[in-house]
Amino acid sequence: MAVSCLKVTLSSFLKQTVADTIRLTACIEGRNGMNYGRPTVSIIIPNYNHGRYLRQRVDSVRKQTFQNFELILLDDCSTDESRTILAEYANDPRVRTEFNRENSKNTFKQWKKGIALATGKYIWVAESDDFADAQMLGELVSRLDADPEVVFCNCRSYRVNSDGEIIGTLDSFMEHLDSKKWTEDFVADGRDECRKYLVRCNTVSNASSVLFRKETYDRVGGVDETLRMCGDWKLWAAMALEGKIAYVGGIPLNYYRQHAENVTNAHVREGIYAAEYLQVVRWIAERAKPTKDILKKLSDEVFPMWSSKILTNRVSFNRRWNILMNACAVDPRALRRLVRPGMVAMRLSLSRRLRTFRSASHTS
Repeated sequence: MAVSCLKVTLSSFLKQTVADTIRLTACIEGRNGMNYGRPTVSIIIPNYNHGRYLRQRVDSVRKQTFQNFELILLDDCSTDESRTILAEYANDPRVRTEFNRENSKNTFKQWKKGIALATGKYIWVAESDDFADAQMLGELVSRLDADPEVVFCNCRSYRVNSDGEIIGTLDSFMEHLDSKKWTEDFVADGRDECRKYLVRCNTVSNASSVLFRKETYDRVGGVDETLRMCGDWKLWAAMALEGKIAYVGGIPLNYYRQHAENVTNAHVREGIYAAEYLQVVRWIAERAKPTKDILKKLSDEVFPMWSSKILTNRVSFNRRWNILMNACAVDPRALRRLVRPGMVAMRLSLSRRLRTFRSASHTS
């Protein structure tokens, strides 16, 4: 009995020692402000069926050189081993787990839930299938600490495959905007960034690379959970309109994983992506007031995407109407642009019907 009690006492002592050591480490980190109460950063990991990648994600967060953070682990009713894996981290005093009983069907609802639970000054939404260099959080925190007018800071990102092998960088997708801008450090006026770049595409293309001020997030009303695919883009623009943005270029510190589950093909096929894309573009354009030249480039870039959804019956009428209204608001020549592809589509449709009629006639 005495031996058993000694084991229990020793086990409790060791757990408490580990917890105290973690807290002490966070407090003596040079930039942590010696704050025993409120963490500097709240890290939210919203997960759904990413059990395969979860350990690498969570471990890359816990191994950050900047340690003054709380970690909120969310699971959206996963059907894989995710919850078992997340439960492994329950003994870390910085960790809080929240498991949904029903799937929310929207990642931005999970963002909103996690941020509502957050107590930190800064927020990092670390997507569950990505991972980070150990220096990343410290670099981003230093940029926000250095300039109170910077509302968010993001860093350059590698693209990796499902096995974590590097296959490129995310900024390669923005070379049509500027071939060098996202390879180097910069601090820029947020409204100017919206006017020149964010109105044309989501230049903050991976949420895992971003650290933002919770105060600014709250001020702009948070993430728009009515959007399923472009809520992050609208949020970055809304916050950018409130101040400056910073970027850490050079060697990428974030690893964005590309795999089969990244893009919901049904959302693209059903026109959801095109509808949301134009909705956000219009929202930004109305506030940032881009030049006529920028609007011309934007109109040319987005026309192939939205016109293909207008001219198909696979997209609902209401969604096609919504797409057309937003396209016309962004591009005064939208209807005129549709004439030629519309005639082609009509000719192809008539041709198919004629072939079907002839085939039926021969059969009869």
